[in-house]
Amino acid sequence: MPRKGTGPDFIEALARGLDVITAFTPGRPAMSLTEVASATGLARPTARRILLTLQELGYVRAEGAGFTLTPRVLDLGVAYVRSMGLWDVARPHLEQLSARTGESCSVAQLDGSDIVYVARVAVPKIVALTVQIGTRFPALQTSLGKVLLAALCPEEVDAVLAEPTRSGLTPRWRPDRDEREAELREVRAKGWALTDEQLVLGIRSVAAPLRDGSGRVIAALNVNTHAAETTVEHLVGHHLPLLLHTAGEISADFARRAAVPHVTRTAAS
Repeated sequence: MPRKGTGPDFIEALARGLDVITAFTPGRPAMSLTEVASATGLARPTARRILLTLQELGYVRAEGAGFTLTPRVLDLGVAYVRSMGLWDVARPHLEQLSARTGESCSVAQLDGSDIVYVARVAVPKIVALTVQIGTRFPALQTSLGKVLLAALCPEEVDAVLAEPTRSGLTPRWRPDRDEREAELREVRAKGWALTDEQLVLGIRSVAAPLRDGSGRVIAALNVNTHAAETTVEHLVGHHLPLLLHTAGEISADFARRAAVPHVTRTAAS
């Protein structure tokens, strides 16, 4: 069903255009007009007008009897990452942490009940899941998500997790409310989070919060390992201290960057 706004300022046409863009997934990178209409709940004439508009803007291309997204769609996500400044600040630290651990390292933020990856340095290893910028997973079953959820008050956690996941993945660990609250209390007490094959088999990781100058958690940083290669003891004993140190450095750099005044230059200056 097409989404409906709740206020007079809601632009339904814009919402429908975004629905069409997000209807394309790894499982269906190319779709016919009929498939787009079905996936979005839009009438065929409406879906056709939106697709042709997106094609003219360069976000969609017609291929045979169907449509596919173009690389220009990446501009939408990159604009967000650049506006936050996280990638510029985190990149050298991520590269160093990955080199010291020999593992992939990522930064993610919370979006509803999911985490979304916004920065990543990967190593060439065969793992159970493919992760790239923009990938989303259910938050509660990831170390990144546990850190981000633990930064919320219990009422906020309930509201966030009430939203349906958009990751398309069914996690292995499905805790009840008491188990979930106990897990998040432990994360708050320790200041970091561990996940051990709770999302899928073979994935084991540890994460820590990234903070701004006021101490607010703005993202999370993790080290991701293959469970068959890295024990929990090595992950916590070796990788975790490096992770915590790196998270502190990124947080400090981000706070310093935000404190620098930005001067707007005019044509006369």
